[in-house]
Amino acid sequence: MTMTSRERIKRMYEHRDADRVPIMDHPWAGTIERWHAEGMPEDVPFWNYFDIDRIAQIHPDTSPRYPEEVIEETEDYRITTTAWGVTMRRQTHADSTPEFLDFTITDADAWAKAKKRMTPSRDRVDWDALKRDYPTWREQGLWVSGIFWYGFDVTHSWTVGTERVLMALALEPEWISDIFNHELDMSIALMEMILDAGYELDGTYCYDDLGYKQNQFMSLDMFRELLKPVHARAIEWAHRKGLKAELHSCGDIRPFVPEFIEIGLDALNPLEVKAGMDTLELKEKYGDDLVLHGGINAVKWTDLEAFEAEMREKIPVLKQNGGYIFGTDHSVPNTVSLEAFREVVALAKELGRY
Repeated sequence: MTMTSRERIKRMYEHRDADRVPIMDHPWAGTIERWHAEGMPEDVPFWNYFDIDRIAQIHPDTSPRYPEEVIEETEDYRITTTAWGVTMRRQTHADSTPEFLDFTITDADAWAKAKKRMTPSRDRVDWDALKRDYPTWREQGLWVSGIFWYGFDVTHSWTVGTERVLMALALEPEWISDIFNHELDMSIALMEMILDAGYELDGTYCYDDLGYKQNQFMSLDMFRELLKPVHARAIEWAHRKGLKAELHSCGDIRPFVPEFIEIGLDALNPLEVKAGMDTLELKEKYGDDLVLHGGINAVKWTDLEAFEAEMREKIPVLKQNGGYIFGTDHSVPNTVSLEAFREVVALAKELGRY
């Protein structure tokens, strides 16, 4: 029997077999452009074209709503300000991480002013889009997640600045803790509005990159003191609503994994191999407690033979007793052809069949 994405993912959370493992990955915008040039119809979403799985996301606006303006635009780049008060430069013709140039929230006083702008209100949810899209999501059998936008990653990279936050974690922890908690308060309040309006979620999804190569951005003690209680509160809210909680955290976060299991985290993504995360070891240690999502080394996209060899090594083990969603440990770059991705999807379906 062929299952829907929602049915497959639900089985993974129940640590039960499905028809196959769910298959989800995230092509860059430039990758989609390449695939269109290579024959994928422009009016067909890539997940439908390849017959893979999809999670629909609801992402309310939790920002301070600073003015969003274009400061400079050239043939090569675009400099803009964001609703979080950040000035950033994005390259026009390349898929890349934005370059952060300036920040509005630079100290506790600036945060106090921003915080006053961050009050939950109904106009922070795109009700028209939700009314339009939600019935289709349910009709197509998608898993629906509410995006929780709080924590270290959104604070250091999109709001305050990395060096500034790292220093403040040690020197001004009350300020940073207040940011983490207010960000979560905003997410919870807006998700409550969505649920009260009659929309049903299947889970929550939080982006909070906590590591880099072979290390973490903070010590275990600092994590336990400042951030773990915030994540615990988010997970407790999700479980109280009957929802599953998934965390996206890039980098090597091995010391934090038992801490997240202790507070009830249900799923972890992307399991960044190139940073030091050993997917098979995670399965052996935590496979009964966590849904593992990702864990195939994206660096190997440039060597399809090596990429598929890693799939053959890992998927038969990771899929045992459910609890696995196939994907890379990052995304699908624009070096990946339409045919190469088609081949990978076919192999994932073959290896992931129960």
